[in-house]
Amino acid sequence: MAVAHGMLIDGTWSGAADGIDVLDKYTGEVIGTVPVASAADVARATAAAKAAFATWGETPAWKRSRILQKTAEGLAARQDEIATVIAREAGKAWKYAVAEVQRSVETFSFAAEEAKQIHGETIPMDASAFGEKRMGFYIRTPMGVVGAITPFNFPLNLVAHKVAPALAAGNTMVLKPAHETALTAVILGEVLEAAGLPKGVFNIIHGEGRVVGEALVRDRIPAKLSFTGSPPVGAHIMAVAGLKRVTLELGNNSGTIVEPDADLDKAVPRCVASAFANSGQVCISLQRLYVHEAIAKDFTERFVKATAALKVGNPVDKDCDVGPMISESAAVRAEEWIREAVSQGARALIGGGRKGRVLEPTVLADTTPEMKVMCEEAFAPLVSIVTYRDFDEALRLLNDSPFGLQAGIYTQDLRKAFAAIQKVDVGGIMINDTSIFRVDHMPYGGNKTSGIGREGVRFAIEEMTNLRMVCFNLN
Repeated sequence: MAVAHGMLIDGTWSGAADGIDVLDKYTGEVIGTVPVASAADVARATAAAKAAFATWGETPAWKRSRILQKTAEGLAARQDEIATVIAREAGKAWKYAVAEVQRSVETFSFAAEEAKQIHGETIPMDASAFGEKRMGFYIRTPMGVVGAITPFNFPLNLVAHKVAPALAAGNTMVLKPAHETALTAVILGEVLEAAGLPKGVFNIIHGEGRVVGEALVRDRIPAKLSFTGSPPVGAHIMAVAGLKRVTLELGNNSGTIVEPDADLDKAVPRCVASAFANSGQVCISLQRLYVHEAIAKDFTERFVKATAALKVGNPVDKDCDVGPMISESAAVRAEEWIREAVSQGARALIGGGRKGRVLEPTVLADTTPEMKVMCEEAFAPLVSIVTYRDFDEALRLLNDSPFGLQAGIYTQDLRKAFAAIQKVDVGGIMINDTSIFRVDHMPYGGNKTSGIGREGVRFAIEEMTNLRMVCFNLN
């Protein structure tokens, strides 16, 4: 039976006349409903966050840290329950849903540690001839209210990457989670309350981005906006946000190079997992795979065989590898891209079939750079294997993208590794791994169309605080 959930505003869970059904993405069953926020609800949430900031912004670091650590413990205690909700509402295979909860526990634990490490530096004022007999330093101060808009593909950990550092820094927050996966955010709200977070510090509003998200972006109260989603929406946010500080994470068509000296026993299974985990719905999913011609036949045969062995089905099954996509329309769009690529000369080595929201893991060959499956973000379980002759060509192909989030390279040659580090225009490059690698305390974000700013707890805190310079005149 579907359970009706509420919005969290100023410490109170409340409903609304209109509601959104949250579906089990495999069965289509309604597993919960959430209310649709009105413009007045958004205004109430931001006002509550502003009022709460007066106290929370002055809360000692050790108290903020303790609440964040209790939140981590609360998430860990409800791991299986939360993983089940993620598997059902996001369509994420169980093993990846459990890993997401575990990563979120780490994210809040990192934030608990970082809350106690926020500090500034002294400035040598007499380095200037005009600064003699002056002493200077700066401190970091919370900004105020942070507005966060989060996607469906990591309904807990990408939320955690905005909530945890904001609270650690002493900010308050209004969160608009993806309406397709809103139930996980509701659980996080419950866990934060149980950890002792004061009312009004964390608020949740529900609804579609073009209405509720738009209202949050245009609201005058938030000092900072953090958004994960598509480049067009990110550009729109930048255009209408006004004088708010903005962090944007906007996706990628991630690539990885495999050199002839790569250990294929390690590289092949890792590349398969990187292409098809969460049905390819990861901003750093492996989409473009560049393999040297000397090993292309062997690599491709192994890759296709490993892809064929993946279990596709209900994500709550413990042995499932690939579940459904977030919606049938998303699966249809990816299927159309595959058919278009094949009509333009690509070959489907395996996969390409679709049943409802479930798209078979698909491996393409003979793709060209201008095909949508190559030059745009697929966000689907599909990968293209492209052969190359020399390393400089591979770097050029890898770099030939409007995106620049993360990339990978398999090689034992340090000169090639450092050439990639220096030449590939991305926010992160993984050596002897694929583009998909991320741990939650490293700086994470992209260049070019992939976004602005960085996440990763310490780096997000830097984006969510203001510098205040202090100068003493000792004359």
